[in-house]
Amino acid sequence: MESTIEPSVALTNDIRHDWQRDEVQALFDLPLNDLLYQAQTKHRQNFEANAIQLSTLLNIKTGACAEDCSYCSQSVVHDTSLKVEPLMDEATVMESARVAKENGASRFCMGAAWRSPTPKGFERILEIINGVKSLGLETCATLGMLTAEQAVQLKQAGLDYYNHNLDTSAEYYDKVITTRTFQDRLDTLSFVRDAGMKVCCGGIVGMGEEQTDRVGLLMTLANLEHHPESVPVNLLVKIEGTPLAETEELDVFEFIRCIAVARILMPASLVRLSAGRQSLSDEAQAMCFLAGANSIFYGERLLTTDNPEADADRLLFDRLGLKPMEVVQA
Repeated sequence: MESTIEPSVALTNDIRHDWQRDEVQALFDLPLNDLLYQAQTKHRQNFEANAIQLSTLLNIKTGACAEDCSYCSQSVVHDTSLKVEPLMDEATVMESARVAKENGASRFCMGAAWRSPTPKGFERILEIINGVKSLGLETCATLGMLTAEQAVQLKQAGLDYYNHNLDTSAEYYDKVITTRTFQDRLDTLSFVRDAGMKVCCGGIVGMGEEQTDRVGLLMTLANLEHHPESVPVNLLVKIEGTPLAETEELDVFEFIRCIAVARILMPASLVRLSAGRQSLSDEAQAMCFLAGANSIFYGERLLTTDNPEADADRLLFDRLGLKPMEVVQA
């Protein structure tokens, strides 16, 4: 089918927040080579062509989460045989952060499986963030839903980014999660913005949704008042014991299309090749970078699922001529 979008439209470098559904769908409908060309052009207008931002993610509290997210092994609702682990002590987190920095990471992300932080746990989190920030790393955390006051406290402790994904479209959301609403997620993002932090927000594809839901997810992100500074695009990791364990595989080219459309819609954002990268071939990852992905999680674990080992990533970077992005601390 011929696309209705003119090639010159997507190649302008204006930041937009008024995307219409038919415009986003038209991007998905482009021949793949045309889509990749437009995405790579956007990428080069805004970023160094071959620089990749490296983040390391550490699960600092594992399991026993009250949410029922259908993809997640950490939910108490699902029987996944995951070992529950309490909040790590500050010394353990700091050592992991030091190693991450030595291995080339510029951002250290901390994930805690909570619906929302407990008062006691939150106080410890503030201390940990302050410590990691002192190492000269960018700091990021995902702790579930926040209040406005908690967002301010995180900012004061030195948190640079808060991760809170929309996961999917508003229309498909209740097929995946019933213990919080789509609006709950938007509210937390608003509190984070109001507190002066940067936003890390994306979604998961391959959860049985239709392409129209992927269109809706990316359009919602692009039409936020401020684009997320980081946009993780996750490919579902199917975990035994979760409701999505038997979901049909998403075509890899559809995943690459999601990366490319995210780059076009949010040209100045880091687009992160995130969960599910373990299942992608080197060739598929190379196409994701061509499509505009310029950030990855670096290390052997991604919360509770596998991630390519750091040595394998370094080898792939060498083969592709990629290099770590230099980040200037504010």
